[in-house]
Amino acid sequence: MRIRTMTAEDYDQVYKLWSGIRGFGLRTVDDSREGIERFLKRNPQTSVVAVKDHCVIGTILCGQDGRRGTLYHVCVAKEYRKHGVGHQMALEAIERLKQEGINKVNLIAFKTNFIGNHFWQKFGFLARNDLNYYDFTLNTKNITHFIE
Repeated sequence: MRIRTMTAEDYDQVYKLWSGIRGFGLRTVDDSREGIERFLKRNPQTSVVAVKDHCVIGTILCGQDGRRGTLYHVCVAKEYRKHGVGHQMALEAIERLKQEGINKVNLIAFKTNFIGNHFWQKFGFLARNDLNYYDFTLNTKNITHFIE
């Protein structure tokens, strides 16, 4: 298994992985091929994939705004979980942010994502209880569909 930079050419395998993870939320616009290509163009070196035998088995979309990094769509194929894949990808993405001068990273995990929340707390991320998180939809066609 190796960790490498995610590219637009990975999209089909990445989307297939995302689509196979129960509870995963995919947005119609943001997670389309064009949406992911736009994200990777803006953040060309920070997103990573884990690859084994030429197959994508894990992903982290990782971007930054000049002040703070954010991790999105962190996932590992079920059969490869608990083998350090997610941890290695997170370390790699965080290192890439550090190389870009970013000093803090955040992420959002659904409260019902017990496995993910446990992973991030064990990694050392702290749950914030001192703020509210707000969304404002600019494009009503960007609908989130959850994988069942």
